[in-house]
Amino acid sequence: MAYDLEEQEQLAQLRAWWQKYGNLITTVVTLVLLGIAAYNGWRWYERDQAKTAAGAYGQLEQAVQARDAAKVQTLANSIIEHYGRTAYAVMAALQAAKVNADLGELGKAAEQLQWVIDKSGHEELRAIARVRLAGVLLDEKKFDAALQALAFDAPAGYLPSVLDRRGDVLLAQNKIDEARAAYRDALAKADAQHPLRAIIQLKLDALPATATS
Repeated sequence: MAYDLEEQEQLAQLRAWWQKYGNLITTVVTLVLLGIAAYNGWRWYERDQAKTAAGAYGQLEQAVQARDAAKVQTLANSIIEHYGRTAYAVMAALQAAKVNADLGELGKAAEQLQWVIDKSGHEELRAIARVRLAGVLLDEKKFDAALQALAFDAPAGYLPSVLDRRGDVLLAQNKIDEARAAYRDALAKADAQHPLRAIIQLKLDALPATATS
């Protein structure tokens, strides 16, 4: 009988505790479950977006190979508009910028490269975009803007490209000694297998011995 009374007392305490905290616990559990469901739903959405974007980017690559500039621009704009959160949007913008630069549409190329710099979460892709943007600005003879585009903390693997492009801009400004220093720095940062090493050496060797006035 004592056991029954003790058990009834425990049940009464449990009921009292549940009446006090039950709603709070139910709310917290519900919120946790909703959070898990939302997270899983978002992950599914991201995977679906990436899969669809990959298909669209495949079409863009085919258009690049076919040299269909109009289709490249259309597909790139669509990928950026609908799948802007994916890496495919950044790569599409880089591809479209190259096509525009080749066509002499330097303003459009610069806009697309700036979009990559502003929107990409990938440090390496931003570095590529900055080097290419500096090249576009160099073609436009916007030398100060080109140097500004190169003024960033580049990942180590991209330093040779950044310094090489800096040398190109300085050479265009007839700053021979500064260009020489940039090329030498680029060469020092490029290992023996770096694809730009031979080109940088050629540029360095082609410089006059002293700066011209």
